[in-house]
Amino acid sequence: MALGASHRLQDGVLAVETMTRFALAVLALASGVYTYLGVRSLLDGSPTAVFFAAIIYSASVSVAIYAFWSYMARFYPHVTGAASRGAMIGVMALGCAMIIAMSSWLNAAALAGSAALEQHLAETVQDYTADLDQAHQNALAAQSLLPDIQRTSERFSRLADDERQNGALTGTTGSGSVVQLLTQMSAQLTELETGIAASRERVTTLFDQGRAHLATMRTLVSAPGAVAPRSDDFSAEVVALSGVITSLEQTSIAPSVKRAAEDLSLGFIAPVADGRAADLADRQDQVMQTIRASVSAQSQVLSQAADDILAREPVAERRFVPLSSAEAVLRYAADFIPAWAGAISIDLLPAVLVFILAVVHGAIRRQEERMPFAQRITAAELLEALEVQRALGRQGIDVEQALKAAETEDEHGRADSNITSLDMSAKAPRKGPPA
Repeated sequence: MALGASHRLQDGVLAVETMTRFALAVLALASGVYTYLGVRSLLDGSPTAVFFAAIIYSASVSVAIYAFWSYMARFYPHVTGAASRGAMIGVMALGCAMIIAMSSWLNAAALAGSAALEQHLAETVQDYTADLDQAHQNALAAQSLLPDIQRTSERFSRLADDERQNGALTGTTGSGSVVQLLTQMSAQLTELETGIAASRERVTTLFDQGRAHLATMRTLVSAPGAVAPRSDDFSAEVVALSGVITSLEQTSIAPSVKRAAEDLSLGFIAPVADGRAADLADRQDQVMQTIRASVSAQSQVLSQAADDILAREPVAERRFVPLSSAEAVLRYAADFIPAWAGAISIDLLPAVLVFILAVVHGAIRRQEERMPFAQRITAAELLEALEVQRALGRQGIDVEQALKAAETEDEHGRADSNITSLDMSAKAPRKGPPA
């Protein structure tokens, strides 16, 4: 039974030898083709030079892969010593690393290079979208002060009207110093309100321009066709969008609000009381002091609000860096694991065939070691031994006596002898079938 199994394994190894060589050739050729496609994206120069350089490189890769795995399939299955087999495994690991370095990543670039570039463009769009939103929010932050400024301006204007018509503050109707001061404060706040409203229109216009650039960039990411021309157009849109974001950062009216708030307090100039009666003049002075305190408090509130807006984190400067397909595949390798797995498998699949052959040859050796020598010897070897015996007989040499003499010499440790040992148990192992 063991003999039959061993023969079947040997026949199987011989049967798949041609298929093994064919598989190695096809895999090496496939790797060379994808390596050619990948290396073309890295080379610059005339089309002819790029073509021949890529052809030479890919051909070298194909030959190297076929030669390496042919050597491994021929020698590794027949190495039996632990040290020798460990050394062969180390050589195989080194060869696999070199194959991945010179071929597999270029195969991945050919398989997923365009998708990786689109991934790079898509992530760039997301980054610039966040930058535009942040710049827009920073520019509009001062708009939150508008309701407070409007209420304060309306309050001063209403007090001026009440004082003019009813004498609500001094008890005397008419347009005096108090009315002038209230009207002056209301006019300054109204001017600040107008500036903030005008900045809103500018911010809205810039934000609309930025969104238009983003829409064009998204279209370029998902548009059909070659990715290289789309990447060039994408770069132009990025430059325009960066300019819009910078303009939004400079459009913020928060610094102007802070300066206006400081002017309300530091630049406060109260008019001289114009009341003809001393009592009226005293009342006007008291009211103007109250107005001064109110203006100072409002100035502090606006100044603190402007400081909070100015303390916002500005938009970080961002620069778009175009990538080649090979660089994009390396940067976004985690997003293209199937492509990497396929590219590496093309180059390293022969390792599976090598280990299969090693297991089969190991099984053959173990089965032959357990069989008696009579079952291990082949018909050709038996015929050869009989021919040797007949030749010795024709020369008058007794084979049995020669064997006994050889055994005696072995027992006494004599090394020199002109008698050939025909002990079949000491016969060297028969050469196995080719890998």
